[in-house]
Amino acid sequence: MQEKYFGQDNAFRWVIIHTDKVELTADTLADDTIDNDIIAYAMDENERAIVNYDADDQALLVIYNALDHYRMSEHYETIPVTFIVQPDRLITIVNDKSEYLIAHFNQYLMQHRQVSVNKFFFSCLTLITERYFPVMDAIDKEKDILNRKLRQRTNKHNLFALSDLETGSVYLQVAANQNVLLLEKLKNHHVIRRCDPEDREELNDALIEAKQLASMTQLNAQIFQQLSGAYNNVLNNNLNENLTTLTIISIILAVFGVITGFFGMNIALPMMKTPHAWVYIVGLFVILWGVIKVILDYIVNRH
Repeated sequence: MQEKYFGQDNAFRWVIIHTDKVELTADTLADDTIDNDIIAYAMDENERAIVNYDADDQALLVIYNALDHYRMSEHYETIPVTFIVQPDRLITIVNDKSEYLIAHFNQYLMQHRQVSVNKFFFSCLTLITERYFPVMDAIDKEKDILNRKLRQRTNKHNLFALSDLETGSVYLQVAANQNVLLLEKLKNHHVIRRCDPEDREELNDALIEAKQLASMTQLNAQIFQQLSGAYNNVLNNNLNENLTTLTIISIILAVFGVITGFFGMNIALPMMKTPHAWVYIVGLFVILWGVIKVILDYIVNRH
């Protein structure tokens, strides 16, 4: 647990709790000014974007979706970051995956020592949202490269890569939409409406950034959906063409079986004593093959 002081005459405290270094229990946050329900929410590792306020303790709990900086799997995911806001204190709860955000928060605080608790909190939300944009640009570049590869060759490896990007875009889209809803709810909260105009302006900036991110993730998700559908159609068309080719080959080869079977019967047949009869039979094969292929090509091209 770390503590930093800021504001005029260092009147405010910023408390940082790292749950992978300090076990997060009720005793960790033992404080007469924090309700047990707030502590329970903060201890829930599976909790997603939420706003909860305890009027008696004047404690505002906000769980915000942040980007998982470490891409351990084949796609990006999000993680929750917890804030507990009080009039003279901001508590930030992170883990190994979200610890990288503390450096950005600390850099902002070093440059704005006289900020209020609310403005610092709203700025933290903006900083979290801004971490998404470089990843969105990287995903966009990956999408373009993958699209070019798929145009050249639609194989399993490239399709799996497209599926991974599509899965990651879904995670980011859901997280971005939840953040927008959270900020809109926060903006209309009666506690926030009593904040200074400068603090509310910072919240508006955070909401604008979150909406921009939500629009980008929605656009990316739509593009991935269209790409996935297009290449599925390409694969289906390739399958149909392969089946058509195999059908044509099987029909042509069936002619060979019919003719050889006819001349293989143990009865008197035409050209049995004709020299070089096999030449005429082969010629008949070729002529029939050609005629059948022309007819089948005409039928396939017509449809």
